[in-house]
Order: sequence, then structure tokens, then C-alpha cells
Amino acid sequence: MERKKEKIKKEDVLRDDNFRYALKKPHISEKSTDLSAKGFYVFKVEKDSNKCAVKKDVENKYKVNVLSVNIVNIPSKKRRTGRIEGIKRGYKKAIVKIKEGETIDFTQ
Repeated sequence: MERKKEKIKKEDVLRDDNFRYALKKPHISEKSTDLSAKGFYVFKVEKDSNKCAVKKDVENKYKVNVLSVNIVNIPSKKRRTGRIEGIKRGYKKAIVKIKEGETIDFTQ
């Protein structure tokens, strides 16, 4: 028998007793730094997280008002070093837009 991986459901996000954290860490790059000046922040998130979970997690952790969340799945890629082949693991990232005038400080 196969065991199905438990996914984060919208109902679970609304109830605090079953809530799991969706955010892993901020995604720091040149592009994400430019976006932060416009009110967009980029985070690496869990593979099974959804927009509702990301929104609630950002609002609770950073005490800001989230206007929208966009999620991007980055696929795994093949990498090669000489004769040795491997894969670079894929991940999921979320681009979060916050209310104008608010900022997120990642040095906390």
C-alpha cells in the first residue's frame, strides 16, 4: 500500500491547531533585491504549501499586510561534473506583494 503525503489544506490554514509553517527562508538574489524596492519579496517555501498558507505565514512572522501571493515551481535540473552526472534539486518559491509603505527586514 502507498502512503500519500499529507498536503496543506485551506481549512487547516484557517485553524491554528493544524497549521504548519510554509516558509523556509528568504530567496536573496539580484532580481529579488530589485523587487523589494517595489514592495515584492521572494521566499523559498515548502513543496506542498499554497498561497493561503504563505500569506498567513508572512503576515504572522513579519507583521505586514499581504496583498497578493504568486507561486513558482522551479523544476530540478541535470548537472554534470566530468563523468559524474547528478541533479540539482528543484524548489518552490513565492513572490509576495505587501502593502505600500511597509517593509520586511530580513536581519531579524
